[in-house]
Formats: sequence, C-alpha cells, structure tokens
Amino acid sequence: MSSYLRRTTLVSGTASAINLSGTIRDFCAPGITGCTQLTDFEGTIPGLTTGMLSNTLTAGLPTYVATDATGNTTAANFAKWYVDTPGYNQSAPITLALTETSPGIFSYSSASFFPIDDQLYGNQERDHNYHFTMHLEGLTSFKATDTFTFTGDDDLWIYINGILAIDLGGVHPAESMTITGANLIALGLSENTLYDFDVFFAERHTTESNFNITTSFRMQQVPEPFTMLLLGLGLVGLAGIRRKIK
Repeated sequence: MSSYLRRTTLVSGTASAINLSGTIRDFCAPGITGCTQLTDFEGTIPGLTTGMLSNTLTAGLPTYVATDATGNTTAANFAKWYVDTPGYNQSAPITLALTETSPGIFSYSSASFFPIDDQLYGNQERDHNYHFTMHLEGLTSFKATDTFTFTGDDDLWIYINGILAIDLGGVHPAESMTITGANLIALGLSENTLYDFDVFFAERHTTESNFNITTSFRMQQVPEPFTMLLLGLGLVGLAGIRRKIK
C-alpha cells in the first residue's frame, strides 16, 4: 500500500478504542536447536542508546547506522529484526487496542508484555517468551498541544511520516519519552494532517518487559487491503453514477 493512500484515507473507529496492528517476530534463545541465535539478544545491558537508527525510513523500515552499546548488534543482524527470516525468526500478526481512559486520551499499558508466551518458538525453557521484535502500523494526526508518551524496555523507535520522532534504543530498564504536536511541527509536519505512524519495538533481554502508551494524538488503524478495494470499488461506482446523471 502506498504512503499516499495511507496518509489520505480516513479509517473509521470506535469512540472507546483504537487498534494498532502489525507483526511480531520471535527469535531463538541461546542453546535452542532448530534455529540460529542472533548475538543481539540476551547479551549485556548497557542502558539507553540513542542514534542507532536512521532518521528516516527506507522502503518502510529503519536502517542501522551506529554501533549498539552492547557491541553485539551488526547491520546484518539488525536487517533481520523486522522482516521474516527463516531459520532466525518466526512471525505472527498482532493487534494492540488503545482504550480511551479519559476524554480524548488513549492508553495501552502492560508491566508484563509477553504477547507470544508459549507461541512460535515457545518460551525456550524460560518463564516467558522473551526474545521478540514488533512492528506496529497506524495513522495519526495531531494539534500542537497534543502529546504522545511511551514508557518501556527494551528498544523503541517511533516514526511519523517516516521521520524519527522517539528514539529509545538499546537494552535498558524502562525509559520514558514524551513528544508533542509542537515537536512534530518543528520536524516539518502539519497540524490536522493524517500521517503514517510506525512503532518498532524489541524485547531483547530477560526478565522484564514493559510497554506503555498514553496519547492525545488522533490515532487510526491502517485500512486492510480489502477495505481499500471496497473503497476503490465505491469510488468507481460513484463515478459511474455521476456519468449517468450527466
């Protein structure tokens, strides 16, 4: 689906919940047969490491541009994080529901974020399935006074209109960052305009996993291809009706 269609197509939602959908990928843990472990997972814990990724997306994905403080991540390894790579990861769809906690404020909060326990490669002899990445996609618009806050561990990057807006990379305890609509305007974006919204997350180390979002941004789900097909057919039908009227 093109960026143009994603930015200009409005998607209906409910007043009480917004869904962000995407793909979660499970990676092999040390000592497990049948898959190849990447050195990125279950290494040292150096803390927050900003500047690891490109400031813009290429073909919808970030690019690894600087050394991870663990010393274990490479560009070749990172290239497998958010794409299906047989022998290294297994994938499944995932949807997170942001619920309206107060008028105009939507949240998702988990202090034990293990959405693929006993799935894909399984827990691999641990209490939870710890080693995974997640790419969520949506649409968003904002006003200057709106805010978006994330708190969690480990790596978290958010791109809006393909521009890096939140950078919480590295293997670290729970870290927080808030951006405002004014921050996005400073990046060249405009109020009340629908933009692509991409979340890239990685859970790389035992034993905690936190994932928390609170926002007043106007979030929407990316339309499914079937929805886009129906929309296209509807537009074609309207065009036919207009021709008949003429």
